[in-house]
Amino acid sequence: MSEQHGVVWWSELMTRDPAMAKDYYHEVCGWEFEEMPMEGGTYVLGKSGGRPVVGIMDITNVDGMGTLPPHWFTYLAVDDVDVAVERTRANGGRIVREPFDVSGVGRIAIVTDPTGATVGLMTPSQAESAAA
Repeated sequence: MSEQHGVVWWSELMTRDPAMAKDYYHEVCGWEFEEMPMEGGTYVLGKSGGRPVVGIMDITNVDGMGTLPPHWFTYLAVDDVDVAVERTRANGGRIVREPFDVSGVGRIAIVTDPTGATVGLMTPSQAESAAA
């Protein structure tokens, strides 16, 4: 296993008020922000010392998020997301979203563990792995 296997790799704030979140986290954590266009809207990178540390997503119009409160979502790095998905199935977890690729980011799946907690599993791209 690589050094990154099992590491908390990325966190995203899922909110309906990104502007308020940016104001808050700038004041509390000192983060600066960079907006990036993405399918369906804008993705916000929170940066510390110029390095991306979190993402902020507006979930206002995201399917399946209508009744969910704002929350932080965690992604765990795994060496092979497809193998991790099969291990999830074999160990009583459930697959919420089958593995998919995000260019320049990596391969991602959304699962629930056997307790019902939802988490993202991802195999970071080579560029992302080198940056971490």
